[in-house]
Amino acid sequence: MTAIDSRLPDPEEAEGWCLRLYVAGQNPRSLRACENLKALCETHLAGRYEIEIIDLLENPTLARGDQIVAVPTLVRKLPEPVRKIIGDLSNTEKVLVGLDLRPRG
Repeated sequence: MTAIDSRLPDPEEAEGWCLRLYVAGQNPRSLRACENLKALCETHLAGRYEIEIIDLLENPTLARGDQIVAVPTLVRKLPEPVRKIIGDLSNTEKVLVGLDLRPRG
């Protein structure tokens, strides 16, 4: 049996955070998710993140690669492991926990 490393990734030590946000057009929910994500990244990951925004109305086949079933959906590609958060990212505490930037509880 192997040990599992349960430590959270340290945002100070991570080389870079690669985040992908799937949206559907310019609807209010998608726009809110973009704004919330940018604000969160500037506050908690300043200078250490990359955001890729994918509009599934323009490129619907891109949803298949990350198995996207709802929008908006945020996918943390790096640091691993991959994490997904569905919604407009307005609940900052849940987003921070979901991205492993803050411990659960």
